[in-house]
Amino acid sequence: METTGRMYPHHVEDEYQKFVRRMNPPRVVIDNQSCKNATVIQVDSANKHGILLEVVQVLTDLNFVVTKAYISSDGGWFMDVFNVTDHEGNKITDEGILDYIQKVLGSETSFTGSIKSVGSDRTVIELIGTDRPGLLSEVCAVLTHLKCNVLNAEVWTHNTRAAFIVQVTDDESGLAVTDPERLSVINQMLCNVLKGSNKAREAMTVVSLGAVHTERRLHQMMLEDRDYDYERNCSGLDGLEPQRPDVNVVNWFDKDCSVVTVRCKDRPKLLFDTICTLTDLEYVVFHGHVDAEGPNAYQEYCIRHIDGSPVKSEAERQRVIQCIEAAIERRVSEGLKLELCTTDRVGLLSDVTRIFRENSLQVTRAEVATRSGKAVNTFYVRDASGYQVDSKIIDFIRKEIGQTILKVKANPQDSDSSPQESPTRFLFGGLFKSKSFCNFGLIRSYS
Repeated sequence: METTGRMYPHHVEDEYQKFVRRMNPPRVVIDNQSCKNATVIQVDSANKHGILLEVVQVLTDLNFVVTKAYISSDGGWFMDVFNVTDHEGNKITDEGILDYIQKVLGSETSFTGSIKSVGSDRTVIELIGTDRPGLLSEVCAVLTHLKCNVLNAEVWTHNTRAAFIVQVTDDESGLAVTDPERLSVINQMLCNVLKGSNKAREAMTVVSLGAVHTERRLHQMMLEDRDYDYERNCSGLDGLEPQRPDVNVVNWFDKDCSVVTVRCKDRPKLLFDTICTLTDLEYVVFHGHVDAEGPNAYQEYCIRHIDGSPVKSEAERQRVIQCIEAAIERRVSEGLKLELCTTDRVGLLSDVTRIFRENSLQVTRAEVATRSGKAVNTFYVRDASGYQVDSKIIDFIRKEIGQTILKVKANPQDSDSSPQESPTRFLFGGLFKSKSFCNFGLIRSYS
């Protein structure tokens, strides 16, 4: 009997959570009247670990900009309020999108049927290894050689590491690649490319047919790879030190919790990146406040570990800080932004990235998508030596690929704005001078 009891606790808990959710279905209120410059979305639901990330993931996948958020999930109930706009700063008024929000966030089962999740009609390839100039080109060349058509891909680089999620089909049938022998060959050849000449660092490839949320999985891959723990490259383009996020963790002993604060330049999907990391580190956010109405973002979260404890040591505190900093930096796009839009064909990505490599351009981040037969790709590139790209090289590449096909875009993250302190913007800001707060390593030592 004891063995049986240990086999099914998660199953029983999942069934209980489903029962509670059916008895207390989520309530979603969308308000376009009370706020002058944003749509207000309020979600009330039975609480469970990860529910905040599920809601934020839905809003992020719709490309909403979250300008403010109020989070409360203490006890058995979850209530969050988000002020959102589109990327032009307008309210969300499309009836189809509003109905979709109601349908997904008001579901009695789960919020995770996200529009960015990858289905089983394609093969998903995960790659992680040491970054180097031309790596993306080599990966694409191998896939083309193996008769794989790249439908979608996303590439992140951070702290000398590169992570890829690539969705491919067979270039003849248009179906997922399922033959075990062929999958083994794909896996081995890509692993050889990732290893390159660097035998000191681990490379990994995973080929699967399962559903995956691309951006969440990229965060998990780089977290598992401990990209936050590598020696930092402190110079950006032209040798200048990039603006770093300001992350801090203190303990609030009166409430038996820890408070995480984040101050950095705002950018799209910042809220998703921080909440994703806290969730994957197995912390629960039970109160929080986000303000991103200006050029800078301010986030505060009251957290506990899923076992109910606050951050318990200086080492744990430093790990939380490093992991959040890494999550923010992974999506910061250094380099020149190039957009390619043309009719899709087999080998297109391989040809384009080969031209980049032959002209000494290194891809620091990439988003590759296929929509209704069109390839819509975004690349952030820099000179392989780490400096700004010569405009003559860009002109040459555009002539070779096609000036109407490849265009240079302004990168909004390049706009310079210095951080501004604003203590009134924090929900718990006035409490940091209280004696109930403790900054690790300065006030309390741990045995």
